[in-house]
Parts: sequence; C-alpha cells; structure tokens
Amino acid sequence: MTRTPDLRPDFLWGASTSPHQIEGNNTGSDWWRMEHQSQGHLELSGDALDSYHRFGEDMRLLADAGLNAYRFGIEWARIEPEPGQFSRAELAHYRRMIDTARDLGLEPVVTLHHFSSPRWFVDEGGWTSPTAVERFSRYVEHACTILQDVNWVCTINEPNILALMSGMSTAVEAGVDINLGAGMRMPTPSTEIGEALVRAHRAAVDVVREHTTAKVGWTVAQQALVPAPGSEELYAELKWGWEGLYHHGTRGDDFLGVQSYTSQLVDEKGIVPAPESPDNTLTGWAYRPDALGIALRDAWTATEGLPLLVTENGIATTDDTRRIAYTTEALGCLYDAVADGIDVRGYLHWSALDNFEWGHWAPTFGLIAVDRETFERTPKPSLAWLGGVARKGGALDAE
Repeated sequence: MTRTPDLRPDFLWGASTSPHQIEGNNTGSDWWRMEHQSQGHLELSGDALDSYHRFGEDMRLLADAGLNAYRFGIEWARIEPEPGQFSRAELAHYRRMIDTARDLGLEPVVTLHHFSSPRWFVDEGGWTSPTAVERFSRYVEHACTILQDVNWVCTINEPNILALMSGMSTAVEAGVDINLGAGMRMPTPSTEIGEALVRAHRAAVDVVREHTTAKVGWTVAQQALVPAPGSEELYAELKWGWEGLYHHGTRGDDFLGVQSYTSQLVDEKGIVPAPESPDNTLTGWAYRPDALGIALRDAWTATEGLPLLVTENGIATTDDTRRIAYTTEALGCLYDAVADGIDVRGYLHWSALDNFEWGHWAPTFGLIAVDRETFERTPKPSLAWLGGVARKGGALDAE
C-alpha cells in the first residue's frame, strides 16, 4: 500500500546544514574561541568537513538523489571579521554557493545566523549590547547584496536555543561539559536574551524586505511539550519561555521554520529528561518521530496560521535503517497535518552530512557520511530513499 499526500506542487524536499558545523576553520567566531578555551570539554571543529571548499560536491549529491532544495548558512564571522570591515571575497563565496545550488536545481534556503557570531560581537556584549540590533542589521544589509534572487531567508536559527546558549561561554570557562542532549533538566532560555533576539529579528526582516523579494522568517526549536496531569500551569509558563515568545516574534513574517526531533513531558518540577532506554538516540533524546506532528500543530495554532516550512527534522543514529523508519513516521505525521489544513511548504532533513554537533562529533544525523581524514563523501541509503520519496511527490510505500 502506498500513501500519496496532497502536497503543494512547489513543495520543497531537501536537507539542511549550518556553516560552522561543516565549513571548517571558522577562526573568527565565538564558537571557535570557545572550543579552544574549553580545556578539552568540547571537541574541536577544526577543518570540519571542508565544505567551505567542497560545497559543490555536497550539493550535487543532494540534487542527484532527487532533492530540490538545500538549506545552508552565511557565516557572519567571515563576512564581517572586524566591526565595519566587510569582506567582498566572502560575500562572493556565498554568492557562488547560491549560484551552484540554482545550477543544480536546488532551491537555496539561506540562514543568516546559525548559533555562531563574530568574536568581536560577543566581546561587545552580544545580543544584549545596546548596539546589537544595529550591528546585526548592518550585517544583514550587506548579506542582502547577494540575495537578490533568493526566495527563502531565515534570519536567526533557533533563537530559543541561542538564548539558552547565551551563558555557554561562561560555563565552558568554568569547566562545565556542554551537551544539550544530556538527560538533565535544562533551564528555560533567558527571556532577556529572547526579547533581544526578537528585536534583532524584526529589524532584520525589515532589511531583507527592503533589499530583496524573499520570503523571510526565522526557525524555532519546537519542543513538542506535553503536560502531565496537574502541571498545566507550569506547562503554560514553560511553553511561553521555550516557544511562545518566539512564535509571538513571528508576527508579520512570511513563514516559520519548524525544527523538531523529540517530545518531552512536563511534570510539577519542569521538563522531564528522557528516561534511559535502548530506543533513545545518540543525543539521549527519546525516539519520537511523532513529535513533528505535535510541533506543526502547535506552531500553526500559535502563529494563527502562518505558513510553515520544516527546516530541521532527523535522528542521531548510526543505524541508517532506523533513520529511514524515523523519517517515514515523521513524514506521515506531516501528511496528517497537511490533510487537516495546515499549510506546510516543505521538508528539509537534518542533516545533509554527519557534521560537528556543537562540541561533539559522535551524534550522526547525516544522509551522507564523511571521512574526516580524507573528506570522502559516502551517501547513505537514507539519501537515496528520501530522494525517491521526493521524486514520487512524497509517496511512502508501506511495509
């Protein structure tokens, strides 16, 4: 039996990456400095996957498999290595990436900030600095000089997680091992940082609209939280801190990027870590492909019907058969949401490549394996499978 969903004819099928996680030698960024100051608590990104030089090969593998979109980022630390100093060469580099994607038939979905910032920006006070919005807007204005024909622009990736990460540098310097997937009760993202990010996003949206015709929005890490009986009040409070503030920040946007991996329960003490289980993923998260359906419905309701684009969804596993099973079930939940009238514009898998997962190399999310010594790319069966789903208009063959 085959399930064929009623998707838009221009539905995007693709995969996502971020610059710091794949490019290599992002020496001007705060993350590069933090890695080298961590006293071994964080692994080093180093050459990463050398995608700065091999992006054409990465894109061709996606296109040849049958995908029609690729989400990638522009690295602010490369574009503006010092305050007010903008690199024409780096802007030209990212323009070549856009052109390469277009030549291969891939719709570029461009992210302007994906967790990493220039060192100097952080030294000025980061997102809570009085000049933060001005600094970010100026960078976005220069980035827009290469985005004239780009149709999809994400301003900031997962601002809720970025707000959570705001104290990470201090924690690393204190010798704390940072792993967001660990089985622990995480603090709620800083509201102060979150509100600053909303202001930066709103300013960036104005800049993008002034200089391009792109659809513009940002992406939110949807938690797919579920309240335990008696914890509804705390659940509502946590839901605002984790998602609501950032959904509210989308008012007036063209779309919201939905990013989903797992679901967690909220009890009287807060968000419950995933219990130890052989089914947990390499990040320690519960195996919950159904979380994508919860996330889409929550985002649709919270934004009062804003078009949604799945900008990240995937599983950290060494078992590619399990990756296909997870994605099959997640796509089924997406199709159910579409059948219920939710406007979903595309599905971009996380990630295109096994990459640097913010201080750790072990969690493998990719559709493509990479030998970090030789940089040889080896497509996994899941890439051909997802490309086949895309070629068939989303049709899923039931077992």
